Amino acid sequence: MKLKKGDTVIITTGKDRGKRAKIERFFADGKKVFLPGLNIFKRHAKKKDEKDQGGIREFSRPLPIGNVALICPKCSKPTRVGWKMEGDQKQRFCRKCKKVI
Repeated sequence: MKLKKGDTVIITTGKDRGKRAKIERFFADGKKVFLPGLNIFKRHAKKKDEKDQGGIREFSRPLPIGNVALICPKCSKPTRVGWKMEGDQKQRFCRKCKKVI
């Protein structure tokens, strides 16, 4: 996986294009990420009882991984991720500035 939980990403397509956020969670299929506060949708809900009032509720939906790009912590630019072996460890590096992420 080229992205990890806690990485800062920028959204490249859609209504939230250009916004930055940290990855909070990956979904089981590995093809979607959850970014809190972004990709907000509204859902109409019926009143269930006295405590649970109905109305319009806002919630975040997950985004496909293809719609986000990693922000390099060193050069602060959106970049692709490369892999290289250093000893026995496989490490990620920025394709623009060539620094280890």
